[in-house]
Formats: sequence, structure tokens, C-alpha cells
Amino acid sequence: MAVRPRWQWRLLAADGADVERPGSPVFLARFEAEQWLGEHWRALARQGVRRAVLQNDGVDLPPALELAAD
Repeated sequence: MAVRPRWQWRLLAADGADVERPGSPVFLARFEAEQWLGEHWRALARQGVRRAVLQNDGVDLPPALELAAD
């Protein structure tokens, strides 16, 4: 059985600390992860998330995306 890669977002506060809540779901496709962030970035920014780093199987993929609050 083939294991599919897992994608999720590492969400960071302004000080660079990981944000526990809200959290990112885990996705089986990169496109789905990117689509989710595109739909939720404003709400995440309002909740204190300032940067998002895409992870593939727990490995950070640069660059980090800056989330500017409205």
C-alpha cells in the first residue's frame, strides 16, 4: 500500500511562536492545503496568525507566507 504525502500549515504568531489554535487540518494534496489557506487567511490573521509555512510530512517548505490583518 502506497502512503500518500501529508500536507498541513504551520501557523506562527508575530513573535515566531507556533499557534496551537486555530490549527491547520491535514490534507492529502498540496492543492487542497493551498486552497484552504486561500479561503481562511483573513480569519486566521484576525486570530493572531502572522505567518503560515506549508509542511510536507512535517518538513517546512519555504518561503513562509505573511498574513496581514485587514
